[in-house]
Amino acid sequence: MAAAAIGRGAAPPGPTPPKAERPLETGISGVRGRVMHDAPLGAQTWFRVGGNAEILVRPGDADDLVTLLKDLPKATPLTIIGAASNMILRDGGIEGVTIRLARGFGGITVEADGIVAGAAALDVTVAETAAAHALGGLEFLVGIPGTIGGAVAMNAGAYGAEIKDVLDWAEIATPAGLIRMAAQDLRFAYRRAELPARSVVTRARLRATPGDAAAITARLNEIRAARETTQPVRARTGGSTFKNPPGAKKAWELIDEAGCRGLTRGAAQVSEKHCNFLLNLGGATAADIEALGEEVRARVRAASGIELEWEIKRIGRPA
Repeated sequence: MAAAAIGRGAAPPGPTPPKAERPLETGISGVRGRVMHDAPLGAQTWFRVGGNAEILVRPGDADDLVTLLKDLPKATPLTIIGAASNMILRDGGIEGVTIRLARGFGGITVEADGIVAGAAALDVTVAETAAAHALGGLEFLVGIPGTIGGAVAMNAGAYGAEIKDVLDWAEIATPAGLIRMAAQDLRFAYRRAELPARSVVTRARLRATPGDAAAITARLNEIRAARETTQPVRARTGGSTFKNPPGAKKAWELIDEAGCRGLTRGAAQVSEKHCNFLLNLGGATAADIEALGEEVRARVRAASGIELEWEIKRIGRPA
């Protein structure tokens, strides 16, 4: 963008403020983890689209995260991302501060009747770890692309189970410190949980039942095979696009009946394999994918009168 001309009588621009005084630097100067400016994120999302994060912070540990949340001004936009699987990152990138948990939040501890997993631990890894220790009840996690933190935040579910069914407690970083919330305190509903404002899940305890290792592994493999057969898991996608509405018909059925299977916009396509999945065929923009989703919603509304609700999170600014 060209600099504005200084007209007669206009004051010249002042000196650049010291780094610590710049608005977006306020609150991050004490972070021990990694801080990146204008950080590319698009290639890290499952759709492989989207712009940059204005500031990307990877806190070193839970204490570092709490310090960041405490010091960050309330007016600073704050975004939390996990595996970037179930999201569309818009082409204009993310304003303000984006937090992404990394290595310090990926630990998994096996207990006699459960798993304590860090927020950055992958759902599939937790499922496999539980199965390896003959702990049942968490096999459904192998069918969820994402992290434990994201699973708690959206009450993720698949194959007849949801996080709310197995969660004992979640540890959550807030501006006031670390707190532990029981499952009932999170007021779980379909694909949502009520977390405190400007908070981040750091770890969670999931209940499991000791059982027969072979049977548990067989169930895990059954879910994995079903997912491979019915979903475009090897494509550039973001998982289930729309929530299943109340009623007998699922989102994919309504989309199919509205004639949207295989529908395209630019290089974005409604999957022919499972039409509640959108695909980047190569070269699609976030705007293409989101517009295709909105066209699907419009066609379903016209065909059935049902308003599909986005399950995929859409974050950031348009180009």
